[in-house]
Amino acid sequence: MAALSDDWSTRHSVLANARRTAALINVLSGTGDRQPQPKDVAEVLREYGESEPVELAEDDVVRMRAAALLLREVFAAEDVDAAAAALNRLMVEQTGPLRLTSHGGGTPWHPHLDSHDDAPWDEWFLTSSCLALTVLLWDHQRPPGGLCASPACRNVYITSGPGPARRYCSRRCATRERVAAHRRGQRTADTNSGSGNS
Repeated sequence: MAALSDDWSTRHSVLANARRTAALINVLSGTGDRQPQPKDVAEVLREYGESEPVELAEDDVVRMRAAALLLREVFAAEDVDAAAAALNRLMVEQTGPLRLTSHGGGTPWHPHLDSHDDAPWDEWFLTSSCLALTVLLWDHQRPPGGLCASPACRNVYITSGPGPARRYCSRRCATRERVAAHRRGQRTADTNSGSGNS
């Protein structure tokens, strides 16, 4: 029986898995004409604790990208009911039954929705993401994430904890949009004050 280490439980917590989901969706979504590269996806997997070797072929990334597009529907949901419906649809159409695994005794027991421990990357990504997002929705009774409100950004983000609803994937996007709104307001004020002098 594998002992539960703090490191393992931290790296594989529901929130860590959900954050990994968002990071993978963001890298797999790519920007413009640039397609995601296996090395970029492998880097995210390592960052979130995936054990070596992390070997991805281009066709793995193509299939993972298709899974990412399906998962984006959960992040695009406007409310908890729509997010739940998207997750229910994905679990009916894309996942296997819930099972427990310890990966042959190498890890503590934990749930999986994929078909087996050596499932292909895309199946593992989609099913583990569905599981993490489902638990977050269940726990918080709100959508587990969202799409960045910045028109210049396509990233998704995870909502966690109490506080006001999050709208941006990062402080950088939030700041960029605040500055842009301020500049628009200044231009409008300058235009209005200029027209009043005529």
